[in-house]
Amino acid sequence: MRLRRTGILTKVVIVVLLVYLATSLLDLRGQIQNTKEQQQTVSQQVEDQRLANQELQEAIDNSDDPETLERVARERGYVKQGETLYSDVAG
Repeated sequence: MRLRRTGILTKVVIVVLLVYLATSLLDLRGQIQNTKEQQQTVSQQVEDQRLANQELQEAIDNSDDPETLERVARERGYVKQGETLYSDVAG
C-alpha cells in the first residue's frame, strides 16, 4: 500500500513539473519572439540612421560645390540678382 502511494505522489509531482516546464517554455518562446521584433526594429533604425549619416556626409563633401550652394540658397528662398521671386498664395 505504501509503495502505491509513493507511486501516485511521484506521478503527481512529475505531472506538476511537466506543466511548469511547458509553461516556462511557452513564456520563453514569447520572450524570444518579442526580442526578435525589437531586433528588427532596431536594425531598421540603424539602417535609417546610416542612410541619414551618408546623406549628411555627402552634403559635407559637396559643401564647396557652387551648384549645391545655389540649390540650398534657392530652397531657403534666396534669388540671384535680377531675378523675381513669385510666391504661390493659393496653396
